[in-house]
Amino acid sequence: MQSLREKYSKVIAPKLQKEFGLKNLFSSPRVKKIVINVGVGRWVIKDTGRRDEVLKKVSDDLALITGQKPQIRPAKQSISGFSLREGMPIGLKVTLRRKRMYDFLDKLINITLPRVRDFQGVKKSKIDRDGNITIGIDEQLVFSEISADDTDFFFGMEITIVTSAKDREQGEKLLREIGFPLTS
Repeated sequence: MQSLREKYSKVIAPKLQKEFGLKNLFSSPRVKKIVINVGVGRWVIKDTGRRDEVLKKVSDDLALITGQKPQIRPAKQSISGFSLREGMPIGLKVTLRRKRMYDFLDKLINITLPRVRDFQGVKKSKIDRDGNITIGIDEQLVFSEISADDTDFFFGMEITIVTSAKDREQGEKLLREIGFPLTS
């Protein structure tokens, strides 16, 4: 069985090149990167005594899911209404490229999304005008690496798949060819 990366380079890219009438194979749309964001502000702000514990646990779970250590994102400005101070950690971010990106995308399409309760597919209206798509996942438990017994904190995440498509049509066609479950 060939990997998603091999399938893209041998089958999908030439097909997209022919379909869109592109002169060069390398100008066909491709997935550039996948960005995973997790907000931890609600735990960090409410319970400052457990801040380090929460960040460590969420960071460990995200590292298990992506295979890469997440980057801690600080608050850019203070907001008194939310008891938020500038520089306080409020989120975690992972940017995947190359092999890890294709491995994560393959796992997302074939294992994780089918495990989401009542999953009917991702609406194609979620694709933006540049051909990128952002989906939200409510709990990290849909990923097979995470055990419910070991989890103290349930968190959702935002997954953005960034493509090199020129418009929505190219992005949609690329995602369909990769096997992304899009619905109308």
